[in-house]
Amino acid sequence: MEAHVSGGRSVVLLLLVLVMLSCAGGASISRQRLEVGKHLKRLNKPAVESIKSPDGDIIDCVHVSHQPAFDHPFLKDHKIQMRPAFHPEGLFDESKASSSAGERKPRDISQFWHLNGRCPEDTIPIRRTKRDDILRASSVKRYGRKKHRTIPQPKSADPGLINENGHQHAIAYVEGDKYYGAKATINVWQPNIQQANEFSLSQLWVLGGSFGEDLNSIEAGWQVSPDLYGDNNTRLFTYWTSDAYQATGCYNLLCSGFIQVNSEIAMGASIFPVSGYRRSQYDISILVWKDPKEGNWWMQFGNGYVMGYWPSFLFSYLADSASMIEWGGEVVNSQPDGEHTSTGMGSGHFPDEGFSKSSYFRNIQIVDGSNNLRAPKGIGTFTEQSSCYNVQNGKNGDWGYYFYYGGPGKNANCP
Repeated sequence: MEAHVSGGRSVVLLLLVLVMLSCAGGASISRQRLEVGKHLKRLNKPAVESIKSPDGDIIDCVHVSHQPAFDHPFLKDHKIQMRPAFHPEGLFDESKASSSAGERKPRDISQFWHLNGRCPEDTIPIRRTKRDDILRASSVKRYGRKKHRTIPQPKSADPGLINENGHQHAIAYVEGDKYYGAKATINVWQPNIQQANEFSLSQLWVLGGSFGEDLNSIEAGWQVSPDLYGDNNTRLFTYWTSDAYQATGCYNLLCSGFIQVNSEIAMGASIFPVSGYRRSQYDISILVWKDPKEGNWWMQFGNGYVMGYWPSFLFSYLADSASMIEWGGEVVNSQPDGEHTSTGMGSGHFPDEGFSKSSYFRNIQIVDGSNNLRAPKGIGTFTEQSSCYNVQNGKNGDWGYYFYYGGPGKNANCP
């Protein structure tokens, strides 16, 4: 009888423990839901109009003065600068461009959501963040942020570092001077992403400071990132940080900082069409430069879409100038022990295949201290493992300074 009572108590205690664990788990889930809900409310501002894109995105047309940038305490009373005081002198006319192989010039690109509408004046298009977008992140706090140590360091091709952070690059770069901006025309593709926690991007980096904890970076280009967006579409993106990706900055408009003034183009939205192997080629032009009068860093997309600006107070080193510019591709490889997946960079083909097969950057330029766009001096190239992803640069009359880059990742020569 005593044994039976004792056994009964054990069962009751076990049930109590299970109930307590269940309640704790339920409370944790409730806290997460509350946290996610609050973050969604912060990011998704009230819309004047909403447009459903054919790719499943919802684009909210938000009044320019209600965008996420103005959640920043230093921007509470900020007067929006609707246009830069100065553009760089010597802007290259893309309409005159032709391919280095005498092919038909690359064609114009649009955004998918344009098929179903446009945003009215005095609003900006913002890709609506969904609950699932945030839940894919490692935490609500890390949503929209890169992981640490993602910038290529040409002087440090340490294989141990490659294995540790999984980021690999194929880039061209300049350093050793003061730079006030950078420009390039970037070939657009939709590379294969083998695993959802990997990405592939092609961008330019405007960098200030050392590669330590206080690195400043402004970045813009295209990316395929299933983890961030929930699909494999090729998307326009920007990024900034003033402390090497630790606590500041984010992609697109996913935190306060970048002030958008353009009503036509949505950061983070799909761009189309994309280039095909031995088929039509498409590219985008991106310019980032420092307004010499106001000191803000501006971005222009294409020939005429002035997107907006990063206020200079966001940065330490970049409040003055950049010390390094990089152009090229980056992938994240999630495999341990130096193994690779078949996530492609650029077109997923090596640079020696050339036009319509490999991806390229052309008309590479920097902005100098006199606010002139000019060809850079002393371009270097860098890749951690050329058998996986590579880069080859050149120069000609039509494309100025250019390079082909990329690769397939895992192959017979890349483990």
